[in-house]
Amino acid sequence: MSATPVLYLSHGAPPLADDARWTRQLADWSANLPKPKAILVVSAHWEEAPVTVGATTTVPLVYDFWGFPEHYYTVTYPAPGAPELAAKVRKLLSGPGTEVHEAPDRGLDHGAYVPLVEMYPAADVPVLQMSMPTLDPHKLFELGRKLKPLRDEGVLIIGSGFFTHNLSAMGVGVDGNPPQWSTEFDQWGAETLQANDIDALLDFRHKAPAATLAHPRIEHFAPLFVSLGAGSEDARPETVIDGYWYGLAKRSVQIG
Repeated sequence: MSATPVLYLSHGAPPLADDARWTRQLADWSANLPKPKAILVVSAHWEEAPVTVGATTTVPLVYDFWGFPEHYYTVTYPAPGAPELAAKVRKLLSGPGTEVHEAPDRGLDHGAYVPLVEMYPAADVPVLQMSMPTLDPHKLFELGRKLKPLRDEGVLIIGSGFFTHNLSAMGVGVDGNPPQWSTEFDQWGAETLQANDIDALLDFRHKAPAATLAHPRIEHFAPLFVSLGAGSEDARPETVIDGYWYGLAKRSVQIG
C-alpha cells in the first residue's frame, strides 16, 4: 500500500461555495485521491503553542469570520471525530520538554471545513485539526516530517492556507486581473515547487519576489511547510489548482 498523498490547498473564504469552477476543482481532486481513513488539517487560522489538537468528537464549527451574509453561518459539517488519530499525533510529537495539548471544545475552523465540504461532502471521514505552534518555516517543516508516518496508515494530511494573501491589496472582482505582486510571487512559487527547491521555499522571505506584499504576515503560507515536511523525499509537489480569486493566487499542490 503506497503512502497517502499530502496536500497544500488554498482554502478560500466562505463564498468559495458560490464559485462553481473552484468547487468542481476541489471535488475532482478528492475523487482522484484514495479515500482516506482520516484527515489531519493544519489551518492558517489556528496558531497555538504548544501544539494543540482540536475536538475528537463532533462539535459545532468555528465561524471565524465577520461581515458575511447570514447563510454562511448556518453551514454544518458533522464529520466524525478522530480520537485514534489524536492519540497517534500525540505519540509522534510528544517528547522530553514537548507536550501536545488538547482543546476538546474547538470545532473545525473555516480553513478546514470550507474545502472539506466540497471535497468530502458526505462528512463521513474522521477529521482532526491541529494548531500551528510557530510560524518558523524550518520548525514547521520538521513538524511535518514527524507526522509523515501517518501517511502509511491512510491519513490525508492537509495544509490549508492561501498561496498569496494580502486582503488589503486584493484585486477587483472574482476573475479580474490579479495585481502584479500576486502574479510575481505565484510564478516564483510555481517554478520553485516544480524544481522541488525546499530550501528556497523555506527561505521565501529572502528568495521570492514581492514576498512581503504577497504575505504581510505568513500564516497562510506557513501550512505549506508542514505539508512539505510530511511529503519530504517523495515526488515533487504537483500543482492541481491554479489561477486567482479576487487577485489572490489559489495555487494548490499534491505531494505523492
